[in-house]
Amino acid sequence: MTLLSRLPAEMIARLERNHQANCVAREVEQPELDHKPVVKLIVPTGRATWLLTEFDRDSEQFFRLCDLGMGCPELGYVALSDLDSLRGPLGSLVDYDMTFVASKPISAYADDARRRGFIAA
Repeated sequence: MTLLSRLPAEMIARLERNHQANCVAREVEQPELDHKPVVKLIVPTGRATWLLTEFDRDSEQFFRLCDLGMGCPELGYVALSDLDSLRGPLGSLVDYDMTFVASKPISAYADDARRRGFIAA
């Protein structure tokens, strides 16, 4: 069972809309939009956290803020296949936090995470 099959369709649609909006911004040479995260991913038996803002279906990549629990949160891309292949210490899959509601744009989460050394969301 893939991560995409476990995410609600509305979340996937929002991630794809955010990606399309930034594609349009790049085409017209405008700054990319600073979206609020749509999804918070966790490994229930681990320390890794991802905040996802976009999904490109063609490349099957998410734009995210990632914290693997080593004190070095970073912005960038992650492949769907990488998330699907990850397992927590007890074999748990990457899953989404159903209670997460973003309160600020991804850049603010990234700034905060760099100061703290972890994502506080």
